Order: sequence, then structure tokens, then C-alpha cells
Amino acid sequence: MKYFVTGCAGFIGWKVTEFLLEAGHTVVGIDNLNAAYDTQVKQWRLNQLEGTPNFHFHRADICDRESLRTIFNTSYDAVINLAARAGVRHSVEDPWVYIDTNITGTLNLLELCREFEVKKFVLASTSSLYGSNNRLPFSEETNTDGPLSPYAASKKGAESLCHSYHHLYGIDVTIFRFFTVYGPAGRPDMSAFRFVHWISEGKPVTVYGDGKESSRDYTYLEDIARGVIAGLKPLQYEVINLGSDSPIVLIDTIRLIEELVGKEAILSHHPFHPADARATWADIRKAEKLLGWHPQVSFREGITALVEWYQANREWTKHIQTD
Repeated sequence: MKYFVTGCAGFIGWKVTEFLLEAGHTVVGIDNLNAAYDTQVKQWRLNQLEGTPNFHFHRADICDRESLRTIFNTSYDAVINLAARAGVRHSVEDPWVYIDTNITGTLNLLELCREFEVKKFVLASTSSLYGSNNRLPFSEETNTDGPLSPYAASKKGAESLCHSYHHLYGIDVTIFRFFTVYGPAGRPDMSAFRFVHWISEGKPVTVYGDGKESSRDYTYLEDIARGVIAGLKPLQYEVINLGSDSPIVLIDTIRLIEELVGKEAILSHHPFHPADARATWADIRKAEKLLGWHPQVSFREGITALVEWYQANREWTKHIQTD
């Protein structure tokens, strides 16, 4: 098969691309390598892919319609759109770039699918759509009309566009709502990476609230990548949660990392951010039913892998910006 993967140097995009290449497929990958977070991590991921047979990389932005069309220029078995501006708090500071990438970028790709008759489209969405007032665990049928941040709102818009193009042009669409993805070479702006970095380097650990009132449904990177690839099958139009179904309280995350790193955290408490949900928890019955998917890596195993990766690459990871 031949796949077009956007955000191939991103956290999830890198691993999905790696798995597709290992399975013998051809991947045309694009990424603009922007500085939304420390680009050293993006370059490390890209270095793992470059030189692999059947991998063709282009540095490009999905917002640039003309450049995108020049690269696209043929049909594919599927488009996997993992390029995104992610992060709740940053979207409050600069909402425009989130609308550009997550909505306009998605529209550009859907138009190319229409033009080149690509039959399958996969979209990366987010558990942030569920907000803070919905019942736990979150099911895909839950109302998502109350996004707490421009990031969540932009993903809501991208999902709506996907539905329109499915309805109008018959494109088979799978939308994945990811729940707090973590693992080796993770995003430095996300909690698991930050906690490992801050504790390892003896820096204050920012905790919103007392650490006991908030929890996250952490999902290991390789489990997420397997789910994305399973979603390439024909499904018509489906929205599917990918999560662990086992939320972890924030302070328990910190305590585990303290144990694995061998250092005590210096906690710095701050008020809750209004754009943050207090808790996330995925109902994953739909993924199990439609894809035969369930998470395979335990939280302890996953955090251990992240700590080991960080320590093995500490020569440069210790200098990464996590703010």
C-alpha cells in the first residue's frame, strides 16, 4: 500500500510511519518541523525514519495548499492526517495558528482526497473535546458542544469537515480521539515528558491544584500507533476513542517517576488552568468491537520506557525546553 502521512516527525506520526514501513508499505511523509515545541525531538524522530526504504520525506505545511498539491500529485490508498497544532494552554495564547492548521489544513487534505479520489481518510482528534461536564468514562456519543479551549474547538471543526466530505463524496473516514499519549521521544510540552525532565534535572515540578484532584487516561505511543493502523480498514464514518481505560491520578504519576528516576520531586503548586479538564477517562468498547484493539502496555511499563529513553539520550534531552 501507499500512504500519505502528515506530521510524520510528530510524536504519533513518527511511530505510525515506522510501523507502516516495517510492514512493507510505502510512505510519503510531510512535516513542517515547526517550533511549537523543541525541534530537537522532532529531528531525532525523523532521523530514525530517514534512510528507510520506501520512505519519502517532504518538509511542507498542510496549510500551504499549493505546495501540498505539488507533493500530493497522485492517488494514495489512504491519507493519515496526524499533523496538528496540539496543546490546550498554548491555544489560548495563539488561537489563530490552531484554526489554520487543524481546520484549514484538514480542509486542504480533504480536498486533495476528493480531487485524487482517495477513498480513506484518518484524522487525529482529541479527548479535549469532551470538556469537563460530561459523565466519565467518555463515550464517543457524548456531547462535544462545549469545548474549553480553541484547541478543542479547532478539532471539533476538523471532525465536522470530515463528516461533510464523507457525506458529499463518500470518503471513508476514521476519526481517533486520543487520550494523553506518552512514551519515548514524547512531546516535551506534555506532562509525562515534563515530569521526567524536571525530576531528572532537579527542577521544580509544576502541579496544577494539589495533584490529587486531577487524573489522566494515559495511553502508550505504540498502542496508539497500532490503533491508527487498525483504523485503515473500511468503516464508512466512525469516531473512535483510543485510551487506556485506566486513569492515573497526577500525584501518582509523579511518585512513579520519582521511583524510576531515583530522585524526589520538587513540587510547585499552581491554580488550575480554566482550559484544562480535571479528569479524562476513555470508554474504549467501540475500539475493541470495531478494531479488535485494546491497550497492551501497562502504565508502569510505558513510563519505564520513557525514563530509559530519556536517560539514554540525556546528553541532549537535558537541554530540551519544556515550558
